[in-house]
Amino acid sequence: MRNLSVVTEFILLGIPHTEGLETMLLVLFLSFYIFTLMGNLLILLAILSSAQLHTPMYFFLCKLSIFDIFFPSVSSPKMLRYLSGNSRAISYAGCASQLFFYHFLGCTECFLYTVMAYDRFVAICHPLRYTIIMSPRACVILAMGTSFFGCIQATFLTTLTFQLPYCGPNKVEYYFCDIPVMLKLACADTSALEMVGFISVGLMPLSCFLLILTSYSRIICSILQIRSAEGRHHAFSTCSAHLTAILLFYMPVVLIYLRPTPSPWLDATVQILNNLVTPMLNPLIYSLRNKEVKSSLRKVLHQLGFLPEQLQREISNWHFNHNS
Repeated sequence: MRNLSVVTEFILLGIPHTEGLETMLLVLFLSFYIFTLMGNLLILLAILSSAQLHTPMYFFLCKLSIFDIFFPSVSSPKMLRYLSGNSRAISYAGCASQLFFYHFLGCTECFLYTVMAYDRFVAICHPLRYTIIMSPRACVILAMGTSFFGCIQATFLTTLTFQLPYCGPNKVEYYFCDIPVMLKLACADTSALEMVGFISVGLMPLSCFLLILTSYSRIICSILQIRSAEGRHHAFSTCSAHLTAILLFYMPVVLIYLRPTPSPWLDATVQILNNLVTPMLNPLIYSLRNKEVKSSLRKVLHQLGFLPEQLQREISNWHFNHNS
């Protein structure tokens, strides 16, 4: 990538209109970040330690948890660093890296949600062929494909942004390097690139969302044909967590990148929800209504010493009585 810029570093100004709130934001965002890391690590341990969770659905959930650990780690450490009073400067290469990894991880998650919807479609609409269609080889290919296409999209967007000359102002009116704020600093006409970026960033999530919508339309039709109420309830419960996570993921994308008139404060607020809150909530969403994950989590917590044996027995008895 050829660098025509005379700017060697950028200054991150942070979240707009939050002057004087640095200490409060530091405590709040640090708490979110720690809970995000802990929650997703526990989900990973629960899936890896339980043989009954070694299925395609949990394989993809495992990858989602890994990406939910790295996704907030793109922007949060630097943000927490300057909120604690350290330098707000970030190098040109550091800024380009932030933008690349943010979109690589975000795009990969977008493709991954689509694959997870396809997995649920096969499981509910073609249960007898599920193990054949979603074979271990197919799961690995799909998982690798999400990362491959995420990398292509991120490389395109990063190249598009940083092939521009940056020769003057270097103050980024945001808390990390993202496409809309970086284009404002370029010393060239960016109207054509803004349109290309808008189409690229908008088309990919929209295509994935339409595929997810198609999968769930077929899933709902199949669920409604299930005769037993217990079967319908089980099918809906396995899909509701995924649908909730999809809504939490796509709503910020629409608000940030597909609005005609950007608002820096609103964009920053929504972006933080997308970067920190959604990855923190995903472990809760996928575990609260899932008996297998909850059971495995209890075992992991007990092995780590966080859940006494007596309390574990009481919880297990409560679940047994509740389900009886």
